[in-house]
Amino acid sequence: MSESDGRWLAEAVELARRGTGIASPNPMVGAVVVDSTGLRVGEGCYSYEGRKHAEVLALEQAGGRSQGATLYVSLEPCSIHGRTPPCVRAVLEAGIARVVCASRDRNPNIDGAGLDALRQAGVEVFEASGEVARQAERLNQAFFHFARTGRPLVTLKTALTLDGKIAAPDDNTGWITSSTARAHVHRVRHSHDAIMTGIGTVQADDCRLTDRTGLPRRRRLQRVIVDSLLRIPTDSRIVESVQGDLLVATTSAATERRRRALERAKVAIRVFDSPTGRVDLHALFAWLGRRDITSVMVEGGAKLNWALLEGGAVDKILLYFAPKILGGFDSLPMVGGAGRRSRSGAIRVRNLRTSPVGPDEFLVDATVVNDHVSPSD
Repeated sequence: MSESDGRWLAEAVELARRGTGIASPNPMVGAVVVDSTGLRVGEGCYSYEGRKHAEVLALEQAGGRSQGATLYVSLEPCSIHGRTPPCVRAVLEAGIARVVCASRDRNPNIDGAGLDALRQAGVEVFEASGEVARQAERLNQAFFHFARTGRPLVTLKTALTLDGKIAAPDDNTGWITSSTARAHVHRVRHSHDAIMTGIGTVQADDCRLTDRTGLPRRRRLQRVIVDSLLRIPTDSRIVESVQGDLLVATTSAATERRRRALERAKVAIRVFDSPTGRVDLHALFAWLGRRDITSVMVEGGAKLNWALLEGGAVDKILLYFAPKILGGFDSLPMVGGAGRRSRSGAIRVRNLRTSPVGPDEFLVDATVVNDHVSPSD
């Protein structure tokens, strides 16, 4: 790939990034059309409400100048008819001579079929590698996971001290991380369809769990509370701020009185019974998937974190480390529960990346290996 190819493709990926919050449940896609003289003649960014795909928007802007041009696209053009006709047809009709693609569409219904169709029609196709390809893949990680499984990508986020603590035994006023790290967390929230926590966190922090970036999003951030007995206070900030965006996942053990009180407050209640008497988390995520929730960010406490990790329900972790040490046996760790009894049985992660966030703070981003969970689980 030439240097100019790399620059144009990077611009297509940045255009795709503009779809954060407005493209879901479809993928984020950006496209740039460059004519034979090296001049940009069209560009496009996909939004769900706009319907037209990024390639089509770019080609329409280019008009007749797309004849013999190069199309740079962050994601493989689609080859199937969904809400709109396939983009492959539009590319061929526009007379594009060359397509440079950052990422294949990992949707099992496509995954290379669009690029193959272009090649068979005589279009020169180049698939990128390296950092620009990795960035393009990461942009649509949730969409790819959702397309393969029908369930949202679940990311467990935690802010913790260097010794792995998330709360002190007595005074928990203030924050573990800096305002810079917290602003980063809100940008990550903005990129998700839903946010989840447990009833313990609601009772301890009286949190709202809202997207406070001020950035545009197609639908409100879906807030989900795991509360087996419906203990959530009706005068909590999260209930008082409800705008059709709050779901409380509970069990049949919750009283009808509590259920009626919350329903009067316009809170949606849904029962997900499990054999253990607790909320069936896998059933909850499957239910969210059926409602086109492609990504869930979990900001829970030690108890919920363990239930999710042990149950094989977490796909990714985001750990924000602060330059602090709490120590002590009574400070709350990131993960509670029974834990694993041997080092060989530890839950493993892979594809681990670290990056700086604020002064002396860093972020750990990794994929959770769930080979300890059987398909029946």
